[in-house]
Amino acid sequence: MSSARIELQPAWLLSQKPYRETSELLEVLTPQHGRVGLVARGLRGPRAKQRGVVSLFRPLLLSWLDKGELGTVTAVEAGGPEVQLVGERLFHGWYLNELLLKLLIRHDPHPGLWDDYTLALAGLGGDAVEAEAALRVFEKRLLELLGYGLPLEDTIDPEAHFRFRAGSGFLQCESEADGALAGSSLLALHRESLSTHAELDDARRLMRAALEPHVPRASLRTPGLLRQLRALRTEA
Repeated sequence: MSSARIELQPAWLLSQKPYRETSELLEVLTPQHGRVGLVARGLRGPRAKQRGVVSLFRPLLLSWLDKGELGTVTAVEAGGPEVQLVGERLFHGWYLNELLLKLLIRHDPHPGLWDDYTLALAGLGGDAVEAEAALRVFEKRLLELLGYGLPLEDTIDPEAHFRFRAGSGFLQCESEADGALAGSSLLALHRESLSTHAELDDARRLMRAALEPHVPRASLRTPGLLRQLRALRTEA
């Protein structure tokens, strides 16, 4: 099997797992190669120089030998400062990574996804409204890139209300109907200008329904962990 050397490719770490005695299995997102699985030999060794470099939410520059399903890391450099996520924002970052791991196959690049992920992480560093808006916009763009885009358009009546059904799209309904979404909220999501709590609530419910056929919420660990955190805070 032929192999290729990839040099200093920008990458975001999506996950890392122990492998054998001192190595790690990495899943990374790259702009040119999409999601890539890599073996980082000796990364957990006592003399590993890159142990503090390879971490979530830090842009990396990776070099690897590409051969088969898993490549072998040959060099690692920091590509910039780590995005500082604390509290619930950290869970939101984990959620983004989990979505990508569930929805992307290896070696299938999607133009623009690298930038979308980078912008989403930056948005998580903003205020509460900016952070939640960043999540919803990323979910929307991810579905679009995968060919499952929502039928959102500028002609939506902002005064009307709609229900969403996967496979059927939007159906106009009364504002009191179960699951009703305001047309103004759909327009805000389409224009990526979510700014009110009502818009964010509608966008959250819509994106949850839109994602469910492709990645069932029950299969995601992060939302459950966040619920547990919030429950502990309430008890305290």
